[in-house]
Amino acid sequence: MLRVHFSELDLARVRVAVRPDALWETVLSFHRLRENRAETVYGKWRSEARNRLNGEARLLAPLIPSRGYFPDFLTPAEGVIGCDAAMSALRAIPGERLNAELSGLPAARALPGWIRDLAQGERKSLDRLISTLRAYHQAAVAPYWPHIQARIEADRVARGRALLDGGADGLLASLPPTMRWRAPVLEVDYPVDRELWLRGRGLLLLPSFFCRGTPVTFRNPDLTPVLVYPVEHARCGLSLRTGQLPAVASGSGSARTLGKLVGHTRSAVLLEVGGGCTTSELARRVGVSLASASQHASVLREAGLVHTLRQGGAVLHTLTPLGAALLRGGAAGERVFGPPAPLPPVVTSGRGPSSGRG
Repeated sequence: MLRVHFSELDLARVRVAVRPDALWETVLSFHRLRENRAETVYGKWRSEARNRLNGEARLLAPLIPSRGYFPDFLTPAEGVIGCDAAMSALRAIPGERLNAELSGLPAARALPGWIRDLAQGERKSLDRLISTLRAYHQAAVAPYWPHIQARIEADRVARGRALLDGGADGLLASLPPTMRWRAPVLEVDYPVDRELWLRGRGLLLLPSFFCRGTPVTFRNPDLTPVLVYPVEHARCGLSLRTGQLPAVASGSGSARTLGKLVGHTRSAVLLEVGGGCTTSELARRVGVSLASASQHASVLREAGLVHTLRQGGAVLHTLTPLGAALLRGGAAGERVFGPPAPLPPVVTSGRGPSSGRG
């Protein structure tokens, strides 16, 4: 178990990341890529990603073991800004840190020559690592980025509502069941026993699409404290799908053609979902019954325009990338990520030590 110790100052400095982190998603997706389980959430993604990779997995495997520790430098703080910023930060890491963190790998003595050169600060080896990470990201993560963003934003909306309703205590208590807030300690399911003292630095909560089961944090307690935790997944899973947006009157938010999505009321429902709302709030805003609001939201969800997240006893609706594009008058031919055909739910167990850091 990981025990995260908060002071009053730390509670005031708890925050939720504004967007997905490019390199955390890249590294954690590599764990998912090597799993062989048949499942709903990552199954189609895994098949698609493997078909687009060209040797990157073989090069990265020694750096990112399937279980346990992987170097902290692979996930610099700049990853939340984007892939380019993260790669620039990685390029600036001093050789002493590379050496120290690579020596912590379980098979450090058997690492390939180019990684041993990397541990000695060889810049050509660092360039090779960066180009490999970038190629892997472009093949396995970037094509799904709008879908990943939608899941992260839905989680952010849920955490934001918990913060508004109950302050920092409410936010920490709202986290997934692998984390339990027992003030002033956050207890986290973790593959090893650890204590993390925040010491007034606060904590960045980083929801992640590719994190499974147990949360993840840095091994080095002196780094800015980050806790990466899994978002709730829809049963439809993740798959790359392309298509065309329906013709819309730009900026009007009224669809001319989109199957079931016709009429003033359903367009109003889509508009009111906006930055997120519960079914009760949706009914109140649009002026319809609770049952009607639920039915309209269900149709929008089936059309791939709304994402629904259960939060406690409430159901929270947010826009998908397709729903947001429709409202702003997306251009025909824009890449969108609609829902794959429904599949039966798969109950997954805790991930164990596969993505925990020692």
